[in-house]
Amino acid sequence: MNSSSLALPFESVAILGAGLMGRLLAVTLAQAGCKVALHEAGSSDAEGAAARVAAAMLAPLAESAVAPAPLVRMGHHALTRWPQLLATLAEPVFFQREGTLVLWHRQDAAEAQRLARVLQGTCQAVPELPAMQSIDAAGIAALEPSLGTRFAQGLFLPQEGQLDNRALLVSLLATLQALPNVALHWQSARQPGDFRPGTPGQPDWVIDCRGLGARPQWRQLRGVRGEVIRVHAPEVRLTRPTRLVHPRYPLYIAPKPGDLYVIGATEIESEDMSPASVRSTLELLSAAYAVHSGFAEARIVEIATQCRPTLPDNLPDARLCGPRMLQVNGLYRHGFMIAPAVLDIVLELLQEGRSPLAAHFGLPGMRALDKMILETTTP
Repeated sequence: MNSSSLALPFESVAILGAGLMGRLLAVTLAQAGCKVALHEAGSSDAEGAAARVAAAMLAPLAESAVAPAPLVRMGHHALTRWPQLLATLAEPVFFQREGTLVLWHRQDAAEAQRLARVLQGTCQAVPELPAMQSIDAAGIAALEPSLGTRFAQGLFLPQEGQLDNRALLVSLLATLQALPNVALHWQSARQPGDFRPGTPGQPDWVIDCRGLGARPQWRQLRGVRGEVIRVHAPEVRLTRPTRLVHPRYPLYIAPKPGDLYVIGATEIESEDMSPASVRSTLELLSAAYAVHSGFAEARIVEIATQCRPTLPDNLPDARLCGPRMLQVNGLYRHGFMIAPAVLDIVLELLQEGRSPLAAHFGLPGMRALDKMILETTTP
């Protein structure tokens, strides 16, 4: 689905929250000719958005170690959808589909075998995914020559990808600023109850994408803390996201343009927004050094923490909180991997009153909205 093919049954919308989903929806609806007012409690730099603290890996098979089938299907959908979305933006955004490399040390071979069984089960349950490949030391060296023969075995997950999350947020903003039918309101903390959609002088629809900011209206939301470290490591030459199997923390290293690497692993059931602990920082950096010794001379650019908005089943959802008021939330740790699928579901709901994609992905909560949307949009 692209903006040129949309036939929206309304003319104007107010979007609350300028994180990833808010910006994606604002750009897509505006490009379709809708008049968009975007309200954000913070500034234009997305400093408080969960999307700013992320590796932005598009790895549905790799994530199936912790993610259920609906998220895997959504992630597979996003791999082809992201290039279409990026092609419409004002500024280029780094995007690649060079696959994911999974490695482990010999002492963690048992954990790696368990992971391989899980991933194999995913391939059987979601056959549209490219098949996982077992590789030896020579295969690893062929994919990542700088690793040499440090690892005897690994897994290669073809066609998985990643993008530059911060460049994407900037490009979405630049696109919105260039569209004449978009009004951007920064330092504008709004909630759905501030609007009366469908009445004179009001937008036709309100879409709430505030993440944890929507918790007063959606009390099931909780925050799940994540920590990432950005380093500048010109001596490291990794060309694709690399994951290290470990019994306690599955590390990932995502290379970004300019010799930058995003390193992360931790996922904590906590809404603590304090800085990262010494322990987690040491563990992340030590594990990265164990993958590639070039990280020893890397320079730490940033150590960041953020809480991701999460619902009880760890799946995204959309619901009506009032007439012509739609809330979209719960992207959890998979925001970039599933955002295009959530976008397309919302576009279907707004355009057609139902979402075949939600049924295809296996999201019963979003499917249950069909009748409610129809009742709301029927004159």
